[in-house]
Amino acid sequence: MSLRGVKIVGVGHYAPARVVTNHDLEAWLDTTDEWITTRTGMKRRHWTSDNEATSDLASAAAEAALVHAGLQAADVDCFIVATVTPDYYFPATACLVATRLGAREKPAFDIAIACSGFIYGLTIASGLIRSGVYRRVMLIGAESLSKILDKEDRSTAILFGDGAGAVILERSEEDSFLACDLGADGSRPELLYAHGSGSREPLDHAALDAKLHLIHMQGRETFKLAVNKMVESTGSVLSKANLNKADIAFLIPHQANKRIIDATARYLGLPEDKVVINIAEYGNTSAASIPMALSETVRAGRVKPGDLIVFVAFGGGLSWGAVAWRWAQ
Repeated sequence: MSLRGVKIVGVGHYAPARVVTNHDLEAWLDTTDEWITTRTGMKRRHWTSDNEATSDLASAAAEAALVHAGLQAADVDCFIVATVTPDYYFPATACLVATRLGAREKPAFDIAIACSGFIYGLTIASGLIRSGVYRRVMLIGAESLSKILDKEDRSTAILFGDGAGAVILERSEEDSFLACDLGADGSRPELLYAHGSGSREPLDHAALDAKLHLIHMQGRETFKLAVNKMVESTGSVLSKANLNKADIAFLIPHQANKRIIDATARYLGLPEDKVVINIAEYGNTSAASIPMALSETVRAGRVKPGDLIVFVAFGGGLSWGAVAWRWAQ
């Protein structure tokens, strides 16, 4: 099959109603608003209620994207959800979302590559369209990270939030997908993982008591790797697309930590107005962070046809990647 083009025709995002501020965290953690803000850039994060799950967030973001695109769920050929906090081990959360949207029996599957989920998903979804397999694909990054947080661990409890962002990709004569750069290294999973939650260390009472099913992170080492890999991946994807840093209209990075984003932008020589940051409101929402930031930027009218956007992420896996994307009409 001959390659076709792909473009994004709809965006949407959603965050739970419950807001947890830095001042709220002071009530049970040895921390302060100033300490959190200075070290992370975060002021608020949204956490799910007891009866909300990832599929609820994903469905809300998807519905917003459908409205934005002027489409119905039946118009979409395939549904992909990037998440490490699925509703269940199986079935895939994407199956639940597609059915809830009214697209029962359409193909649907999940991607579990943590914070790099949207980057990997955008590459896969674009490939499915450009190769002629599907005409339209819904890609959703959605997380309920508050469900796997040790809320007594100051090093992680302050960082993570819940939310979802969705994009609808469609076949196009003009090709927005310019290049990608993907990578992974599984030699040091202990830097960022929830290890008591799979076949290596199945959950039992001892694992639950030890909180092995919750997020564990070695922040200092992860910080250094994140900056290095995001800078390298951005440079690589620009080289593959025969572009340079001056061509970038917007860098939309994974919202892990403002200091990571600032350091990445500084090494790339990008001014503040070219870097999208919404971490103060949402915290780190893993696979949801980039599509949420994209949705807010597009809906604010900031993105123009022809703008070069570079999406870049680093996260658990360890994994990283970037996509160079030319915004279409």
